[in-house]
Amino acid sequence: MFVSTLIVAISTVKMATTMAAGEERAASEVLRALARHLNCLNEDSKTTRKRALEAIKRETIDKGLSSGVLQEVFTCLLKSLLKCLSDPMERCRETAIHMLGDFIRCVPQPEDSLPYLMPALTQRLGGKEILEPAEELRLSMVEVLTLTVEVCGRHLAPYLDDMMKILQRTIVDPFPDVKRESCKCTVHFAKSVPEHFHMQAESLVKPLMQTVSHQHSRVRVSTIEATGAVIQYGTGKNVDDVLSHLAQRLFDDSPQVRKAVTVVVGDWLLHLRDRYSYFHKLIPLLLSSLSDDIPEISQRAADLWRQTGALWEQENEDDLKDKMDFLLTPPDLYPAGVARPGLGCRELVVRNLSNLLPALARDVVDWVAGTRVKTAQLLYALLLHAEDHCTQHLQLLLSTLYRACNDPESDVVNNCLRSAKLLGTFVSPEVFLKLLLVHLETPSSSSSPHTPLMVLAAVLGGCSGELLKPHLQKIADTLVQPDVCQEYQQAVYLDQLLSCVDVLLSVCEKDCCSVSLQLLQVLVTVQSLSTEPQLTDKAEQSVVSLCKVQGLAIVADLYRQHMDQLLQWLSASQKTWTSYSPQRLQLQVIATQSGPVIGEFLPLLMPLLQNCLDPERDPEMRLHIFTMLSKLLLDATHTLDSQGRFCEHLDVFLLELLLPNLVWKAGRTAAAIRTSALCCLLALLQGGLLAVEERLSPQVLSALEEDSQLSRLLACRSLSTLLKLIGPSLHPDALNNIYPEVLKRLDDSSEEVRGVALRALGLWLASLGKDYNSQLYSQHLEVLFQQLLLHLDDPDSHVQDTVLEVLKTGSGVHPALLKQEVEAVRGKQRTPVYCDQLLQHIHSLPTSSCF
Repeated sequence: MFVSTLIVAISTVKMATTMAAGEERAASEVLRALARHLNCLNEDSKTTRKRALEAIKRETIDKGLSSGVLQEVFTCLLKSLLKCLSDPMERCRETAIHMLGDFIRCVPQPEDSLPYLMPALTQRLGGKEILEPAEELRLSMVEVLTLTVEVCGRHLAPYLDDMMKILQRTIVDPFPDVKRESCKCTVHFAKSVPEHFHMQAESLVKPLMQTVSHQHSRVRVSTIEATGAVIQYGTGKNVDDVLSHLAQRLFDDSPQVRKAVTVVVGDWLLHLRDRYSYFHKLIPLLLSSLSDDIPEISQRAADLWRQTGALWEQENEDDLKDKMDFLLTPPDLYPAGVARPGLGCRELVVRNLSNLLPALARDVVDWVAGTRVKTAQLLYALLLHAEDHCTQHLQLLLSTLYRACNDPESDVVNNCLRSAKLLGTFVSPEVFLKLLLVHLETPSSSSSPHTPLMVLAAVLGGCSGELLKPHLQKIADTLVQPDVCQEYQQAVYLDQLLSCVDVLLSVCEKDCCSVSLQLLQVLVTVQSLSTEPQLTDKAEQSVVSLCKVQGLAIVADLYRQHMDQLLQWLSASQKTWTSYSPQRLQLQVIATQSGPVIGEFLPLLMPLLQNCLDPERDPEMRLHIFTMLSKLLLDATHTLDSQGRFCEHLDVFLLELLLPNLVWKAGRTAAAIRTSALCCLLALLQGGLLAVEERLSPQVLSALEEDSQLSRLLACRSLSTLLKLIGPSLHPDALNNIYPEVLKRLDDSSEEVRGVALRALGLWLASLGKDYNSQLYSQHLEVLFQQLLLHLDDPDSHVQDTVLEVLKTGSGVHPALLKQEVEAVRGKQRTPVYCDQLLQHIHSLPTSSCF
């Protein structure tokens, strides 16, 4: 056996010796053929040098010589080719560079050329000024350098200085392709000589950071990859120098750039020597990529993060043994459709959370919108990992959420509300309510008033009804406090207040019965302060929801259940009400929304109204109260008189509420109040609820002289309604006091007032019954007929028609007197036809008609 092996070895040596001798002879023959061409390389003629190089290429590279022959030839040609790198003719330099690359690629021992090749490349590329002017040739040289690194590997260790000089210059080369190739070369070189590369890796950080924001996305990608290799195989001391630049690239418009950052950071978390020291700086970058818009990037980030957690869990298995056995079940109400991170990932976040949150609190209010969005997304990812450990950071988290929820960017707000909901899931209500409810009562000056409400609604939405049930009373009592629900009238504030109620109704459902009164008070307040119809409608829907959770059929049942407490709630502060008080608006909402229920609680309502309508109280407030009462009285059977009991309070309403406010006082505000009171009186009369005339008539008659056209119109209409209701039962003296004041309105500047006054006179004449002695009061009738006949000649035909109808009504009272007055003025009328019609009507009356 030994003899046969020895024979094979001897045979192999003989064959190798024979082959080597043959290759030497072949190489000698090639070199003899190239001797003349080599001499031509020293000629002054550019063409001669170019042809010589092309001939050398044909005789060597293109002929397909064996690698051994090429090695011998390359050794002899190397110096000549390197000298051609400085040739003035660009084509010669280009051919020389390509030949160098071909030789290095084909020869078995390319490292033998390094002592001559590296200094030459350093001279051309690594000086303070780049000697090679052609950017395409610089690219070819860097490609040759990259090839050299790939084939020579660790043999380049002695040339570390030269490599660094070249790369420092070419990474910042003006030509983008040179930058990309230089970054590629950097990656290969770092992996080839890791035991030496770290000594000078720091020198490449500055040029890489100068290039990382280049306008070409492919350059940025290559730079990021090179940065990853430089940090990975360097000393690790320059992580801080590059992190801010990489963080900015997470906002890059190019998905490939963001993907490169994700891969580099993930690789550092897995393989960086001193990665434990930089966890708190690297974790945010990788977690930010989890929310990337491109699924490929987010999935890659998730895979890398999963590997990081698994590796850390494996390395710290002894510390995590108890948690690995007992913390496998996710918390209740864990977000649906969200995979729970592994234990290692969760522990990594928990152990670094105290370092992450302060920086996150600063970035969430950064002036750049993109930074704020990314920070808000990162906050959600961190809380999802921290779970119940975020309790110890709750104060900082809440203050951060308050500021972030006021952001104009909806993406920031939405992500922060998702984070707040996680707090409700992971933190005990007893803990978060201690802070949140205090912040509602005394909001911080650094946040908007509505943001604590917004955060509270989101937190409550993440909690369970069972856990909230013991705290419902405390929450509701806080929401109903005047400092909380009445302090601000901005729509955004009221909307968030409404959201808190809606969340409680949604989460706690039937348990809200115990705080139904407080929730209704809040909803009434929102409706009273809201100036936007959409918000008002939303609040009304919430009232309906409050009914449903209690099993009540209609809203009126809810108000009936709490009307006693609601009116007492309002009465407690009635002495301090002004036109700006929210309680006035609350009363209006309760009175209008409760419908027929308000009629069941008149004994409580009347003292409240009596106090509010005192003539000494705020005029504008009284004005608004009268307007509300007018609307209610127009539909009295379904509101104030729903139980038919309003008549029991009619004397109080008229004598203590209405009439004192009809007394004349100077000023526009006082006039407006009288107008509102008249409107209320008219509604009262039209509803048929009023039968007290003695004290009412003088006030209405005085209102006929008001400066306000509307007041005069309302007074005329009130008199008309009064005459319809009780005209025939009035004493003649009372009737005779009415018509002179109404006659004055026939000359009113308003055509509408004149028309209503004429109709009132018609009703007055129709009210003259048997108790009215037309002979005794003929002087009154004479004055009335004379004034009406004057207006029978009015230029307005409509007025003439109306006067004619009124006189026809009066013709039945005293026909002879009317006939006498008509005949007296007939010849003076511009349109005697009306007089003729009236006389014809009088003649048609029965002769027995005398009053």
